[in-house]
Amino acid sequence: MVPVLTVQEAGKQLKSLWQEEGSLGFIPTMGALHEGHMSLIRRSVNENQFTAVSIFVNPTQFNEKHDFDHYPRNLETDLETMASFPIDLVFAPGSSEIYPEPDTRVFDFGGLDKTMEGLHRPGHFNGVAQVVSKLFDIIRPDRAYFGEKDFQQLAVIRALVRQLDIPVEIIACPIIREADGLAMSSRNKLLTAGQRTAATGVSKALFRARDLAGTLPVDKLQEKIIHLLNKHPLVEVEYFKIVDRENLQQVSDWSEAGAKIGCIAAQIGKVRLIDNINISS
Repeated sequence: MVPVLTVQEAGKQLKSLWQEEGSLGFIPTMGALHEGHMSLIRRSVNENQFTAVSIFVNPTQFNEKHDFDHYPRNLETDLETMASFPIDLVFAPGSSEIYPEPDTRVFDFGGLDKTMEGLHRPGHFNGVAQVVSKLFDIIRPDRAYFGEKDFQQLAVIRALVRQLDIPVEIIACPIIREADGLAMSSRNKLLTAGQRTAATGVSKALFRARDLAGTLPVDKLQEKIIHLLNKHPLVEVEYFKIVDRENLQQVSDWSEAGAKIGCIAAQIGKVRLIDNINISS
């Protein structure tokens, strides 16, 4: 499997696919592939005649240079991981291919990008929107596949597609977890053995929140989960919020209409993990 490194070469290879009968599925990634990514690729292969995957660590969505510099990168290993799948294009550009000039576009997604991750990582979703819109323009997929672990990102990308009227169907795919419950993430590779053990507390806390839903007021349950996790010396919770699945606004009472989701972010050493779980009272 030979990756394509330039936009020009990607266009040449994609041209023949665009002219063929059948749909093109697309999985945008930042590499360091794991079974969560494989589940997206597997679904695309099953649902489309053609599948494209991108591997690009996008600088505009990182708030901290340390995080960007230390994000795991190993293209050769990623290609080996995908080798068993009938992938038609692997697009692995450098930054100058995606950003030949600085991208000065600023997006407004209303409340979707102003809460949770948006508060703790200002500019993050604007960077996500920049790169995803560019990738959609290059690949021109019929369907694009995203994991629900990044639930807020998924909501922002759906809004992006509506705003720019991009003709692509966004497919949300379930969180894939390790045997001990930890949500699969490329950042898990950065955890030490002790941090990796501590990280399992994040998903355990979410499962606990799901089980306790409706037995405590919403704000008290949020406080309880944060307190439970912060008791571990290696874990520092940035937020745990129970929000409406559609508009991501804070839920104040269980009686409020609409499906609810609990979203969490926690710092474990220098590694930041996010996760979420559906909650019903």
